[in-house]
Amino acid sequence: MPTSDRRSRRHHLATPVAMISTVVLAILVASCSAASAPGTGQDLAGRPEPGAAAPSAASGGDGEQNGSAAERKIIKTGEITVEVSSVPAAVGRVRALALELGGYVGGSQSGTADEGATLTLRIPADRFDDALTRLHQLDGHVLSEATREEDVTSAVVDLEARLKNLQASEVQYRALLAKAVKIEDILAVQTRLDDVRGQIEQLQAQDKELTGLANLSTMTVTLVPGAVQQATGKWDPGKTITDAYASLVGVLQGVANGAIWFAIVWLPVLVVLGILVLLAMRFRRGIGGMLGRQPKE
Repeated sequence: MPTSDRRSRRHHLATPVAMISTVVLAILVASCSAASAPGTGQDLAGRPEPGAAAPSAASGGDGEQNGSAAERKIIKTGEITVEVSSVPAAVGRVRALALELGGYVGGSQSGTADEGATLTLRIPADRFDDALTRLHQLDGHVLSEATREEDVTSAVVDLEARLKNLQASEVQYRALLAKAVKIEDILAVQTRLDDVRGQIEQLQAQDKELTGLANLSTMTVTLVPGAVQQATGKWDPGKTITDAYASLVGVLQGVANGAIWFAIVWLPVLVVLGILVLLAMRFRRGIGGMLGRQPKE
């Protein structure tokens, strides 16, 4: 057989074999990919599928290192009650103290000068101890004090990790939404996108709240008046004079009423009684004289 014929025959035989090998190889790759796909959350290119959970930065391995290296988030709260000589003056000093330390007064409640007042201060966390020290230096006496610290570092790290996962899923869903053609596919992807967006906003609100509480500590200051201020506040000379004048007028009115009653009611009665007594006495004397003048037998 000529050499050219043998080469042509070999070429025709090799072509079907190559095609069969390619098909078998594709089937094997597809089966291996299908077997490894469930539970991995990745496509054939190794990219995470939409909605698949990425490795959490707050759990195990590198997550523990990140959590230990993260800035500590500690929520500090405190309550202090101070007895002061002047509540209005102390309220002014506490307000000025909050501004001086870079904070503000979140809320306040106060009554009259002889009543107490309560102020809620929001102070930067790194100035919390300074605020407590300055409150001890007020012109008064500290009656009670309580402080609490809550470490929320792990909660913040977990929230941030979940946010990253959801934000990555949001990007992928938006990419799928841009490629979707069928109405049912668009609606399905849009539903998942809205759900992910809602979770993101909820976690962002929680993260903002925790971070805000950790950055700004809360100090509740209660100011109560001292014994001197209470006594001074309760003494009202004007009211005392008014009450005394009212009592005097009441006494004089009572005397005048008694005199009127005596002149109109009791005086005539006494005059009549006096006349009757005089007549009775005269009658008795007349009877006695008559008996004394009778002759003895």
